[in-house]
Amino acid sequence: MSRAARSGGDGPVADWVAEMVLIRRDRCEASFAALFRHFAPRLKAFLMRSGLDPALSEEVVQDVMQTVWRKADQFDPTRASVSTWIYTIARNRRIDVLRRHARPEPEDLPWGPAEEPDQAEVIGLQQESETLRAALKTLPDKQRVLVEKAYFGDLSHSEIAAETGLPLGTIKSRIRLAFERLRRALD
Repeated sequence: MSRAARSGGDGPVADWVAEMVLIRRDRCEASFAALFRHFAPRLKAFLMRSGLDPALSEEVVQDVMQTVWRKADQFDPTRASVSTWIYTIARNRRIDVLRRHARPEPEDLPWGPAEEPDQAEVIGLQQESETLRAALKTLPDKQRVLVEKAYFGDLSHSEIAAETGLPLGTIKSRIRLAFERLRRALD
């Protein structure tokens, strides 16, 4: 049992990497309980500060901590600290919840035939799409793939990092460079 589990997990001697190793290797419930006691209230406060109501924050925290238990084998201390890993899961869950709640209800959707778009507008959009497609093809593959994942695959930068194994900073830099190139190509 690690020092954090012995001390209740709330003191300054907490070794969260050791706790994660015990959870991953031995499915240690005491280590998970220590982790839960420490992170659950902090996650709830983080989620509430980000705009979720208390009940929804509590639900997300429960989901995040279940994910920590189920996916402990995916934690890699060489890529992130325990708190970074847990807060990334919480941030992604928060985004999922917000997306789910932002979708319109069927009764809010317009019914009936849509207005016919103006032909000049349609042609202009087609030309812009072709220009954008051509500009995307000029990007280096490393940048183009990340832009496609972020904007056509609707993935967050953290989700791309998890999928590709690239550091988050590298992803952000490559996408920023890609946008600069696209902006120059489209001017």
